[in-house]
Amino acid sequence: MKKISMRLMILITGIIFLTACGKKDDTGTTETGAAAGGQVTVEFMHSMVEQERLDQINEIIAEFEKENPDIKIKQIPVDEDSYQTKVTTLGSSGKLPAIIEVSNDYAKVMAKNEFVDYEAVNKVIQDKGADSFYDGALRVLKTEDGANYAAVPISGWVQGVWYNKKAFQEKGLKEPETWEDILAAAKAFNDPANKKYGIALATAKSVMTEQVFSQFALSNGANVLNGEGKAALDTPEMKEAIEYYQELAKYTMPGSNDVSQVKDAFLNGSAPMVIYSTYILPAAYKEGITDDLGYAVPTKKQGAAFGVVSALTITNGLDDNQKAAAEKFVAFMLKDQSNAKWILMSPGGLQPVIKSVATSPEYTSNEVIKTFSAFSSDLTSSFNNLQMFGVVDGKNFIVMGDITNAGIIGGMINEIVVNNKDIAAGMKAAQEQIAEIAQ
Repeated sequence: MKKISMRLMILITGIIFLTACGKKDDTGTTETGAAAGGQVTVEFMHSMVEQERLDQINEIIAEFEKENPDIKIKQIPVDEDSYQTKVTTLGSSGKLPAIIEVSNDYAKVMAKNEFVDYEAVNKVIQDKGADSFYDGALRVLKTEDGANYAAVPISGWVQGVWYNKKAFQEKGLKEPETWEDILAAAKAFNDPANKKYGIALATAKSVMTEQVFSQFALSNGANVLNGEGKAALDTPEMKEAIEYYQELAKYTMPGSNDVSQVKDAFLNGSAPMVIYSTYILPAAYKEGITDDLGYAVPTKKQGAAFGVVSALTITNGLDDNQKAAAEKFVAFMLKDQSNAKWILMSPGGLQPVIKSVATSPEYTSNEVIKTFSAFSSDLTSSFNNLQMFGVVDGKNFIVMGDITNAGIIGGMINEIVVNNKDIAAGMKAAQEQIAEIAQ
């Protein structure tokens, strides 16, 4: 997966914040954020540090400032490698940029630490209209109590089964959507003697393995936590999902496979099927194979899509002028033209979470997007069906981030699939570890 987004997917705990308004700087901004001449300056922190992306954001900001000459947007680009350090070294300052780009997981932690101005965030969403967004993109940004949104969604990526349509047609195989169809295809294509495999599947002790496995578990009605936020891994539904994953892994490459191994195996033709995020699309475009791509969501009792939503949160402690300015800028980021420009910083990798953007000419006219137009709507509609471990009965439990960081699920799958650990023993150990964290 693309460097920026993969790191964002892995680093799912901590608060990202930097020093913001304070002593005067070279813009003339004071602690209130009001610059000389009545202009209001607000800081916008994001993770887009590459020059090409900064150029795109500069264009968005220039357009906004042209429409709003009384507002100055000051960018704070920060590489993900520095996030945790910033938390440690600057967290005690209590000063946050007005607007912060966060993942749905970061948004939960921001909310836990009471850094979010819910009134401002909710206002932007209400003014846009909640039905303007794909439902799942909003759902994963709800606070743990379900009462508020912690951030405003602006883009995202989804994960599912990617397959070579031509290869499937030649063998007369069905679309790999149901558990049965995925396994049948994996068996049909598997030819390890010639280094050909039925599926490229994550099996390492990693976050990616947890994410891929979660789609099968959740499609079978199994979760890691129950509605009270307590450990609930040790269930018949979870056992069935693990047994299935163990069987499916017989038809992937040997050993512990992670991001690079599964991606390369699919792109070089070693496997005609892979479970990966939409960040496979830019690479597939470069290889010229997007015309042969198909996409499906693993389905058992229900379909279960996994994904990560990128969002903008507005922080507490702003004066009235800054708050109003921050709301205006975030609202501007939701307009079709500016939102499409943001998403097209990584065509294909990032996907629209706003319905109108998905069909807007600003988005659909892009040359990369045109190459997968046949299933583009399948990708965006997957946001309606986002399901994640730790999201239960409308509650978005923050403790799930600690469970993922501990590597419990990925470790359990790796031990069972690669090291042949007994399933019952592996589940028992994982249940106990989760219970200790969630108590």
